[in-house]
Amino acid sequence: MQSDITIQPAKDGNNEEEGRQRSVWKQPPRTEICSQNPAAQAPGPPALTQLCMTVTKMSWRPQYRCSKFRNVYGKVASRENCYECVPITKNVHDNPFCAVNAKFLAIVTESAGGGSFLVIPLHQTGRIEPNHPKVCGHQGTVLDIKWNPFIENVIASCSEDTSVRVWEIPDGGLKRNITEAVLELYGHSRRVGLVEWHPTANNILFSAGYDYKILIWNLEEGEAVKMIDCHTDVILCMSFNTDGSLLATTCKDKKLRILEPRSGRVLQAANCKNHRVTRVVFLGDMKRLLTTGVSRWNTRQIALWDQEDLSMPLVEEEIDGLSGLLFPFYDMDTHMLYLAGKGDGNIRYYEITVEKPFLTYLMEFRSAAPQKGLGVMPKHGLDVSACEIFRFYKLITLKNVIEPISMIVPRRSETYQEDIYPMTPGMEPALNPNEWLSGINRDPVLMSLKEGYRKEIKATFKAPARDKKSLVVNGIDLLENVPPRTENELLRMFYRQQDEIRRLKEQLAQRDLLIRQLELELRNLRNSPKDS
Repeated sequence: MQSDITIQPAKDGNNEEEGRQRSVWKQPPRTEICSQNPAAQAPGPPALTQLCMTVTKMSWRPQYRCSKFRNVYGKVASRENCYECVPITKNVHDNPFCAVNAKFLAIVTESAGGGSFLVIPLHQTGRIEPNHPKVCGHQGTVLDIKWNPFIENVIASCSEDTSVRVWEIPDGGLKRNITEAVLELYGHSRRVGLVEWHPTANNILFSAGYDYKILIWNLEEGEAVKMIDCHTDVILCMSFNTDGSLLATTCKDKKLRILEPRSGRVLQAANCKNHRVTRVVFLGDMKRLLTTGVSRWNTRQIALWDQEDLSMPLVEEEIDGLSGLLFPFYDMDTHMLYLAGKGDGNIRYYEITVEKPFLTYLMEFRSAAPQKGLGVMPKHGLDVSACEIFRFYKLITLKNVIEPISMIVPRRSETYQEDIYPMTPGMEPALNPNEWLSGINRDPVLMSLKEGYRKEIKATFKAPARDKKSLVVNGIDLLENVPPRTENELLRMFYRQQDEIRRLKEQLAQRDLLIRQLELELRNLRNSPKDS
């Protein structure tokens, strides 16, 4: 049998292997190797034939995408850098119950009567005192809180008392309970479940209530300027695109909608029968949306959509069979997606690409403690010297602890890593309310994180001068009389009410006596003889 291997001398020239000999194997056609009996049909040495077959089989294995974020890991803060003894709310509403910025940490707390939330300076770690001052002006349970993206001392809250309130926190934190909001917004007929700030326009706030309506508030005027009434059931989630020109919503009627927020016009709608959507997030400038929900087999599922065509999802992927709500968090700078389940202890993270397979699983952070909700630190509050690209604040109700979790890219170099910290949206608004309401759209104003660079904050918040609202029932102003929240306040109110009751009884007795005297005088006048 004639061998197919020939030995040829190396040609003269500038070849690096000059003076050596090299083997040249004449590879047979691929169809012969992939036949039913390749050992009998493929010519050549058996070892090379087997090697070729092995290579052919390995080519069908999935190719792993090389990514600089593949080794990202989660680092839990030490105990002294956690927040302990925090009375986290036990409300079952599907919201994170936590909001963070570079100065403050806000958490919805458990309270008896009315609603309240804590505001803690970020550096005040450790044990939180039971009598720590709270924001406690709502008459119903607080359902959602969000910090103003441009003014770090302003926070918005919504409640079961049908109101939306805007609060201003002092720079040093709370020294006493705050019961009077800077702005009280009334417009919903039922409880308000969601609030969301506009990403580029200053003093524009969105609120979604259980009356199936979304109200747009101009905080410079202190009133609603637009009502979006296109939903047929409770609104579950709202998300803006990068410049705030589009609003995506998920609803209990199993529909995903993309709206033009100024006109309220529905641009796209998807009837998600096989994928019951609960949360939605815009994926930056990729013109994609990601939703989390439940499949027809009651398994947790994520789906990737093209914002210009919601007829069919681009990708659907089942996560697991647990029942907790999946919170999606997207980092537009690194194109990473984080998935955290309510009641889970783990956080999965993926990388999003514009080409197939669109969604690449990276790794998973695991923890034994289940999470009630998660707050996310804005980019300008991260520690760039430690290559921190994301930071969660995890609410653990079993221990009444809030635990910071830093997502870190392992790098040996101590210099600024420009490839993982591109220009990011800063704290300067691109538009004022009147510009946005007139139809102007602008991309967010970017800032650099190098050396803690921050522009001077130009955004301001000034509440409009308005007459103070009152809600009087049986002579009692319900907006003035806040329910007691501690035992001492309850006792003081009890004794005050006892004094009031005693005073009213005395007034009642005096009036009874006066009535008797008047009745006697009237009787005397009737019985007196008439003058002739």
